[in-house]
Amino acid sequence: MMTGRLAFVLALLAATPALAHVGAGATSGFALGFAHPLLGPDHLLAMVGVGLWAGLVGGSAHWVWPAAFVGVMIAGGVMGMTDVPLSFVEPAILASVIAVGAAVALAARAPVWLGALVVGGFAMFHGHAHGTEIPETAAGFDYLAGFALATAILLGVGAAITIVPARFRVSSVLVRSLGAGVAFAGAALAVG
Repeated sequence: MMTGRLAFVLALLAATPALAHVGAGATSGFALGFAHPLLGPDHLLAMVGVGLWAGLVGGSAHWVWPAAFVGVMIAGGVMGMTDVPLSFVEPAILASVIAVGAAVALAARAPVWLGALVVGGFAMFHGHAHGTEIPETAAGFDYLAGFALATAILLGVGAAITIVPARFRVSSVLVRSLGAGVAFAGAALAVG
């Protein structure tokens, strides 16, 4: 009796999902969702860029803009998962990289509400793009949770980079140069 139960438990642990099911591929599960922003240059650049901009502006923008990005990105992901249409997704994603990088390079100041609106608008497109790729299942929501956590970390990395110049009284030229790099990389992605 005990051997039968042990065999049953081992069989359950060894079981893998059938790859014929929707959501069993590269857009399913927490780990794959977490890895995606780290491996997609457009997302990596945009998210670090938003963090850089938020940190450069400082004050409550330091946390409001990243929070707005993650929150609206999740909403966009759910919209994509539920087939709510959104036009110009890929161009908007590329525009987000260029615009956010330029905002950092130019040390653009914006009221907190306006910056949140801008980064939230871009986040909608980032979330929607991935929401259309993932199934409306528990595994799809796991993927979305992983994507959101990795996004929050990348935003935090961008914001943390801005602390070094401020802490050591170094000019913001380093941060602004990184922003210019983000903008140029975004332009390179846009042209091919």
